Amino acid sequence: MRDQVHGRRADTAMHAGPEGAAPAGADIAPRARRACERERTYICIDLKTFYASVECVERGLDPFTQNLVVADTARGTSTICLAITPAMKKLGVRNRCRIFEIPQNIDYIAAKPRMRHYMEMSARIYGIYLEYVSPQDIHVYSIDECFIDATPYLPLYGLTARQFADELRGAVFARTGITATAGIGPNLFLAKVALDITAKHESDGIGVLDEERFRQDVWRHRPITDIWGIGPGIASRLAKYRVHDLMGVAALDERILYREFGVNAEYLIDHAHGREPCTIAEIQAYRPQASSMVNGQVLSRNYSYDEALTVLREMVDASVLDLVDQGVVASSISLYVGYASEAREVRRLDVSGSASYRDGCGRRRSSTAEDIPRSTSRPGQGGTGRRPQAGPGATRDLMAEAARGDETFTGEHGTRRVGAKSGYAHAGKQRKLGERTNSRRRLMAYFEQLYAESVDPRRPVKRISIGFGDLLPEELATVNLFTDVEAEARERDLQKAIIGVKGRYGKNALVMGRSLRPEATGRERNEQVGGHHA
Repeated sequence: MRDQVHGRRADTAMHAGPEGAAPAGADIAPRARRACERERTYICIDLKTFYASVECVERGLDPFTQNLVVADTARGTSTICLAITPAMKKLGVRNRCRIFEIPQNIDYIAAKPRMRHYMEMSARIYGIYLEYVSPQDIHVYSIDECFIDATPYLPLYGLTARQFADELRGAVFARTGITATAGIGPNLFLAKVALDITAKHESDGIGVLDEERFRQDVWRHRPITDIWGIGPGIASRLAKYRVHDLMGVAALDERILYREFGVNAEYLIDHAHGREPCTIAEIQAYRPQASSMVNGQVLSRNYSYDEALTVLREMVDASVLDLVDQGVVASSISLYVGYASEAREVRRLDVSGSASYRDGCGRRRSSTAEDIPRSTSRPGQGGTGRRPQAGPGATRDLMAEAARGDETFTGEHGTRRVGAKSGYAHAGKQRKLGERTNSRRRLMAYFEQLYAESVDPRRPVKRISIGFGDLLPEELATVNLFTDVEAEARERDLQKAIIGVKGRYGKNALVMGRSLRPEATGRERNEQVGGHHA
C-alpha cells in the first residue's frame, strides 16, 4: 500500500461546524438527523497495525520505516506476533506470524505486549470520535476498528464523506501519532469491504464503494477469504462448486447455497450483491435473550493434566471476581480444553505401525501400543469420543488425516489449513447447575468435576476456555433450605474486598497462592491488563 499520506496531518486537529461551532457530540445528533433524511453513509475506521504503531510512537519511531513486532519472545520462538509494522509487511513478513517464521536476515525490535495500555489508547481515540459524533452513531467493532454512521453529520459540517473520514483520521494522527485508514459505503458491509480491499490501493488511505463500484472492483477479487465474514471453511465449501469469488456466489443457484449453508446462506447472498440491511441503530437496539461470560487462553507451551488444572483454577478465580463485580449469578457453565497438536509426529509414524515418537509432554510412546485418537471425550467408559484400534490400519488413518491437514488456503493474513483435524482434538462439557450462584467455592467444585470427567490426563493441553451462561442479577441467586445464607454473604463480602484491593493497587496486589506456582499464568496475564498501579 502506498502510504505517502501517513506523514500528513490535517490542517486542523478539530473541525468546527460551518460557522465555527464546537465539534459535534450527543447534543447535536437529533438536530443533525432531522436535517438529513436520505441514503445512509457509513465510515469504517481502522487503526493501522495498532499495537505495533503504539509501540513505535512511544519510542519515537516511524512504523512505516521501522521493523518492529509485538510479541513476548520469552514465550519461545513459536509465539505469535500480535502485530508487525507496515515496514515488515513490505519485506514479505505476514501479519500474525510466529517468531520463527521471520527471516533471520531481518533485524527488528520485539516489543512485549501491553494490553492494558493498548486499551487505554483505544479509549482515548474513541474519545476523539465522540467529539465529532454521538455515541449512538458509533459501533465499536474491535479494539482498533469501529463503524460510524456519518449520514447526519455530513450536511452539518458541510463535508463530503471522504473529507469527513480524512478529518477524523487527521485528528487521531495529530493527537496520538497513530495512522488510520477508512472505508466508506452506503451500508456496513460495503464500508468494511472498502476498508479491507480498496483503501490499501488509495493514496489517501480511504476506500469508497457503492454497489456499482463494488461489482467492478470487488466481485472478482480473490482470494475470497479477504472478504469480511468469509473464512477458509466457507471458502472450501464454495470451492466444491467452483466458486472462488463473490461474482461466483451471486451466479450460483440460491438453492445450492441454502442446502450447503442453511439460513446463513442469506448473508452470503446479500453480501454477494453488496447488500446489508442491518444498521448501527439496530445493532445498538439489540438485546440478547440471555447473556454469558467467557474466559479463555492459549498456553505458552504444552501443559500436563495437573499443570492445566492449576491454570483452570486461576481462571475460575478471576471469572468469579468478574461475576461478583458485575452483580450477576450463573446457572450454567461450560469447559473447553484443546489438546496440543501432534500432527507433525503423526506424519512421522511408519505405516507399519511400528514407529515410536515423543509426545507433547515429553513421554516416549509407541504407535503400536497406543495410537492417537482423532476425537476424545472423558477418560474411561462412555462419552462421545471413539478410540481407534491400534495397529497399521489405525496408523494409516491417522497419517491420512495428518495429510489432509496439509490442505491450505492463502488469504490476506497468510496461509492457513482448511478443515484440518490435529492428532489431538479437544474435550469439554456443558452443565446446567440446578442453581444460580456466583459462589467461588461452589463454582470451583463444579469446574473441577467437569475437568475430571472430560479431560484425558495422558494428553498435553494447549488451550483452556471456561464459560458462564444464563447470567441474571445477583438478587435472583438460588436460596433453599440447605443454603447457608450467612456463609454465602461472608464469601461474597470477601470477593468484594479482593476486588477493591485489586482495583486500587493493581490485579497482582493480591493473588492466590497457586498463582505463585511455576506453571501458573495469572500474574503474567495480570501484568498485561493492569497488574501494577503507580
